[in-house]
Amino acid sequence: MSVPPSSDESADPGSTMVDLAFTLTGLTLPHGHRQPLAAALERELPWLPQTPGAGMHRLNLSQGGDGQALLSQRTRLLLRVPRDRVADALRLQGQVIDLFGHRLQLGPAQVRELLPWGSLYAHVVASLSADEGGFMLEVEVELRRLGLRCRPICGRRQALETDDLQGYSLMLDGLSAADSLGLLQRGIGPHRRLGCGLFVPHRSAAAVGTPH
Repeated sequence: MSVPPSSDESADPGSTMVDLAFTLTGLTLPHGHRQPLAAALERELPWLPQTPGAGMHRLNLSQGGDGQALLSQRTRLLLRVPRDRVADALRLQGQVIDLFGHRLQLGPAQVRELLPWGSLYAHVVASLSADEGGFMLEVEVELRRLGLRCRPICGRRQALETDDLQGYSLMLDGLSAADSLGLLQRGIGPHRRLGCGLFVPHRSAAAVGTPH
């Protein structure tokens, strides 16, 4: 089990990004909802796809029948946005989005601070490679470029909604507080708008094997 960085490192160095967690009202969404949902949000927040580090976390949904996914009362729409854009992003509250006949209403949002942990997890990091070895080479190159010292752990291959997008889940273990916070703010790889490359703190490397 990972623990937070030691007490002399655990003070928040000052995150420029936060997560906004919107409550959702709705019953179902189509499985292929990421692209149209991202497009709908970007019509309201045109700065979102142009802002480094900003993006939309994947929704936690249950598997349903007939090509549908099920929302629960605990499902939240999480957007990672700059702190100075929070007021602008909050105007999504009360908006109703129609995704191929599936109605989704965004309710009140809460600000969640980004807190550095020694282990960070991304459900999917987009990759140009068709195999795990190639993906890990990409990760190692990016970690060196960013000057990050940690242990990368590759998880399962994750399916995305378009044939030309692929990726793997990824755990990064042994991060310092400063490196952890920097990675939370930057992410790794492309396609933040589809939830790729966005990291969250995690207590156990076992989550890397969680399927899509």
